[in-house]
Amino acid sequence: MKELTAIIKKATAGVGRKYFCLDIDDGDPIYRERVYCYELYHQMRLRWPTRTKFYLNGEVDKAAHPILKELGADNVKPDLLVHQPGYGKGNHAVVEVKSPKARADGIRKDLENLSLFKRKVGYKRAIYLIYGDRAANVAKRVIGIAEKVQKFELEPIELWLHKESGKSAVRYTILQRTNTIGGR
Repeated sequence: MKELTAIIKKATAGVGRKYFCLDIDDGDPIYRERVYCYELYHQMRLRWPTRTKFYLNGEVDKAAHPILKELGADNVKPDLLVHQPGYGKGNHAVVEVKSPKARADGIRKDLENLSLFKRKVGYKRAIYLIYGDRAANVAKRVIGIAEKVQKFELEPIELWLHKESGKSAVRYTILQRTNTIGGR
């Protein structure tokens, strides 16, 4: 789906401040991944092409899916999927989203799941989208953790950064099996 990159850029620019960082009564605003993901999904659907065979779905529960069970992917719930439901060869993109509060164990799990969906489930693109004012710092942690993942486990994963509400996310790098950093 050639339009996906443009959709991500426009949709992330459409995520407003109140969805980027949630206001809390009598407290400082806080990052809430679910709030951001739901708004990102909404913004992407607003821009979704009417004439495409691909669907955008959020957190599809794959439990008890016979094929995914065999592949060891039946308990994974990516934040977003771009696919053709019911057609295993129509898997285009799997997306995981993380806030600046991301912990190392969660990052490693996401990298392993994104790689699994590319390697075994057949998705063409794996996208790791980090949002928040400290997205660049989280990206450095992600890169460090990716370097520790055994080479055979890590499939190419696009690392995107969304640093500020109202502005587009950018593809920062590609995490690769060789543990080298790709172009921006």
